[in-house]
Amino acid sequence: MKLFIKKPIAQLMAASKEGEKTLKRTLGVGSLIALGIGAIIGAGIFVRTAAAAGEHAGPAVTISFAIAAAGCALAGLCYAEFASMIPIAGSAYTYSYATMGEFIAWIIGWDLVLEYALGAATVAIGWSQYFNTFLETFFNCHIPFALSHSPFEVSTTTTGMYASELGTHGLVNLPAIFILLMLTLLLIKGTAESAAVNNVIVIVKVAIVLMIIGLGWSFINPANHIPYLIPADAGTIATNTGIVNYGDTFNHGWLGVLRGASVVFFAFIGFDAVSTAAQEAKNPQKDMPKGILISLVFCTVLYILFSHVLTGLAPYKEFLVKGKEASVTYAIQTFMPGFGWLAKLVTIAILAGFSSVILVMLLGQTRVFYTMSVDGLIWPIFSKLHTKFRTPYKSQWFFFIMVSLFAGFIPDSIVGDMVSIGTLFAFVLVCIGIFILRRTDPGITRPFQTPLYYIVCPLGAAICLCMMASEGLDNWLRLFVWMALGMIVYFTYSIKHSHVRHGKPKAAINPPNPKFVE
Repeated sequence: MKLFIKKPIAQLMAASKEGEKTLKRTLGVGSLIALGIGAIIGAGIFVRTAAAAGEHAGPAVTISFAIAAAGCALAGLCYAEFASMIPIAGSAYTYSYATMGEFIAWIIGWDLVLEYALGAATVAIGWSQYFNTFLETFFNCHIPFALSHSPFEVSTTTTGMYASELGTHGLVNLPAIFILLMLTLLLIKGTAESAAVNNVIVIVKVAIVLMIIGLGWSFINPANHIPYLIPADAGTIATNTGIVNYGDTFNHGWLGVLRGASVVFFAFIGFDAVSTAAQEAKNPQKDMPKGILISLVFCTVLYILFSHVLTGLAPYKEFLVKGKEASVTYAIQTFMPGFGWLAKLVTIAILAGFSSVILVMLLGQTRVFYTMSVDGLIWPIFSKLHTKFRTPYKSQWFFFIMVSLFAGFIPDSIVGDMVSIGTLFAFVLVCIGIFILRRTDPGITRPFQTPLYYIVCPLGAAICLCMMASEGLDNWLRLFVWMALGMIVYFTYSIKHSHVRHGKPKAAINPPNPKFVE
């Protein structure tokens, strides 16, 4: 049994040619960059910045962002080389199939469900929470607790919109399901239409972030940036969850900056989703590297500037007292007199950010499974295309149902923690894949080449492994359980239907199922 049988790159390239039975090439470089920005800039910039600053890094959260960005940039260079060389839907799954073999490709394809599908569920739950905040802020109403929370949640607040619903049990998170349905319908309609909507969302949320940076800059208090690192004698502070002891060697100082990097890493998740749209790009060899790298650089600069302004407006300790989710709004309302309207716009920016992240996550998940289905590793339903729109509509409906079950009936505390570790695992394999391919097939055409690959690839993998190590035992156990389920599927179905394994080299071009297009 050859577990590590590889899919020839020539076959992959042949499968990338557009035809009636393949995805439609509609995306230009601008749309790809917008997809990257849309996936990266979500609520993470508003929530994770304050969390990392208050708990670990203090004003040096700017350095935390730089470290996290460095790890993403190294992986991003590898993604860019792969995406230009193998312009196929499937992202890290496809790359692994060509370099490390079918078994590793299956592992990474299964792992990407943690990033994309569960990531979409987590963000949809967050969208629901902020949609209620939006309704209360602008219309003085809200959706009842029971209809906007999972059955595992009980209202415990005595203030705010749910004060009168103390002790109420959740039933279903209807707003989360609603946004998933709307975005699923949009994706079924077509990638070009989805990209157009995403472009508008990106403009809205980036404009609001730029306003916070530009208007807040003059309100920065330099004293809030001194000391830049949380010192060992910073003392203690009382929060809603207990006493926080600042100065802990492992959580503050330079180690705190590193811990902060693992916290804000979540804010970068998504740039790799650009590579899943390679088969829908008009000129993937040139445009995919630009889409990945430009979106990553743009968002990194924006994150660093934003975190500098936020920690300059308010002392970092106050981010724990006032709550991480409301920290940005609090900082604007308290330390930027006359700009209460800007604090309200933060809610709109968060909703916009959540929406575009969900959109790109759902797009990425269905494109990965589309390619796996074309290869015979999962069921044919995932590669059936709509006759008019040429989108994998049955796959979109399947993941709408699956993601809705998580978003509607499971709390985000359970599904959210699995996202980062799955993403980091994908990054590690992509970095290793480029290193292997440079050694085993140095003569292949590479429109974009990762510079100093012998340094970039091992260093990128090492940084991502270090961030994985900080994820905690619970996350590792969940990863192992999920992978065990994947092994069952692989050895009971995939290994028996693999087109590459059973000598069907044209399967990706002319699928054997006559109902491939329905």
